[in-house]
Amino acid sequence: MIVVEQIFIGKTVDDAKSQAAAVFGTNGNNITFTVIEEPRKGLFGKLKGEAKVKAEYNPSKADIAASYVRNILIKLDMNGSLKVTEEKDGAVIEIQGDSTGSIIGRRGETLDAIQYLASMACNKNDKEYYRICVDSCGYREKRKQTLEELAGKIAKNVVKNGRTAALEPMNPYERRIIHSAVSSLPGVTSRSVGEEPYRKVIISPTAKPRFEKKDRPQGGKFDKDKRDFKDNRDRKRTFDGPRSLDLKTSFEKDYVKPA
Repeated sequence: MIVVEQIFIGKTVDDAKSQAAAVFGTNGNNITFTVIEEPRKGLFGKLKGEAKVKAEYNPSKADIAASYVRNILIKLDMNGSLKVTEEKDGAVIEIQGDSTGSIIGRRGETLDAIQYLASMACNKNDKEYYRICVDSCGYREKRKQTLEELAGKIAKNVVKNGRTAALEPMNPYERRIIHSAVSSLPGVTSRSVGEEPYRKVIISPTAKPRFEKKDRPQGGKFDKDKRDFKDNRDRKRTFDGPRSLDLKTSFEKDYVKPA
């Protein structure tokens, strides 16, 4: 269990509590406050000094990941809000805002990097893995549809040609989409090969390829029969009648009669 403790100073106790809620990225109901010092009333009822409050926060893994993403947005000077949806074994953090589309990056590479770091932050020193998915402007759903269409197209060619096909390297999230799509298609199977970040999906046919006559291996019975047939055919074409026997010796063949 992770407990975060921090002291906040404000003009009033409520001001210090509001600062704690803003820093932890949650409402005050999830924070335990201990008032260390309160402002004193001075002359004419004016407050003297400042309020000092200790805040104890026991965040969930989703809260830790969301706080990490929120700090990144602040560093990038992006105005956006987060919508966190907790699931059975993970959470989806959706970045909302008009100017947050640029955080996606080429083919979602920037979004994937933020997702990876947020996952590392919330799963630190914990054996039970909590899956984090970071999304922006509905990119994940659009990418999922594109990958499913790609898997169907590649699988169709694999079944038609009977040849294995390799896709470009993908992250684990996208590879799972490909595997899921291929598993519902007949005649094909898929597996992942390689090391990160170059690990990719291989789609293979489940049926063994059938060789046609023109595709048979060289040196087989088919080629031998074909050669024999060609030799016999050539003999028939060049047959001009019965052959005469040549009984001359080599000396007689080489002898030249003098003039």
